[in-house]
Amino acid sequence: MNVQLDRLWDWQRQLQRGLLIVILTVLVGLPLWAAPAWATVVEDIPNLSASRSTWVKDQGDFLSIATERSINKTFSQVSRQTGIEVRIVTIRGLNYGETPETFANKLFEQWFPSPEAQANQVLLVYDARTNVPAIALGEKALTALPDEISRSIAFENLLIPIRKGNYNEAFLGASQRFAAVLTGEPDPGPPTVEAVVVPESNFPTAEETNIASSSVIVIVLLVLATAVPMLTYFYFQRS
Repeated sequence: MNVQLDRLWDWQRQLQRGLLIVILTVLVGLPLWAAPAWATVVEDIPNLSASRSTWVKDQGDFLSIATERSINKTFSQVSRQTGIEVRIVTIRGLNYGETPETFANKLFEQWFPSPEAQANQVLLVYDARTNVPAIALGEKALTALPDEISRSIAFENLLIPIRKGNYNEAFLGASQRFAAVLTGEPDPGPPTVEAVVVPESNFPTAEETNIASSSVIVIVLLVLATAVPMLTYFYFQRS
């Protein structure tokens, strides 16, 4: 009987160790479960073609073909009229520690390595995970496109329609305002905002759902770690 009990206790200790390892693995892995599904780095963005006629890099896959063609046509006309080149890049998420602003600056320097190459360039980057745009401008472009207007294009023309899920409308509106300001036409300004009262949502966010699910797993494992040895002990006592 003593030998049987010793084996029982050894088996219980091994089971508890195994469950403890699983619990620790789940706890350590929690931050990773909240990681973005897409993480873009500057090296993922293709270099400009020799003709440099590509004005939109929709890495996030938000825009329709018709929208891309319209924006390409608009920015091509702006380039011919003014010599200033405007480009848009969309992404779905960045690595931790990276911001849309640092990403935009790195890509700007990768595409245009020297101040001379940067002078007439405008780069608008939109990151969907943070829902934050960023703009990088060369010296001459900044003269034609004041900081106040460029920020308004990014945070109003772009973000106001995006809040409603209208990505095509957002980027078309931003490109049209870029074109108007740079070619000397009257500034159409940002889109009007309608005051809408949005009821508070009772649905959990994706991150809250992940954490809640993980908590349930941990609780279940803790219960098993306690209950299984007890049930096994009583089973052997009755045998």
